[in-house]
Amino acid sequence: MSVHTKIRRTRAISKKTTSSSKKKKSIPWREAAKANIEKYTETGLAVRGARFKAELTQKQLAEKIGVLPHHISEMEYGKRPISKKMAHKLAEVLDVNYKVFL
Repeated sequence: MSVHTKIRRTRAISKKTTSSSKKKKSIPWREAAKANIEKYTETGLAVRGARFKAELTQKQLAEKIGVLPHHISEMEYGKRPISKKMAHKLAEVLDVNYKVFL
């Protein structure tokens, strides 16, 4: 088999791979996270996700914003509302826009 033939076959295979990958459909994030939203609420999931992204435990986040650790847990589970002042504190520590938490 010549080098030229190998190149043509490789290109044909790569074209099939890319065209089939384009056919995948995406779904809205709320649909993908439906079970977690029911458990944590959207706001709680935002706190939890930002906390994981910042690689902080609930205790570490609580110390940084000056609240008790169980308050973070209550916020994540939707049992404690997040005030605008608290949203600003969370946003500063977690490096996100405060509106995500409101």
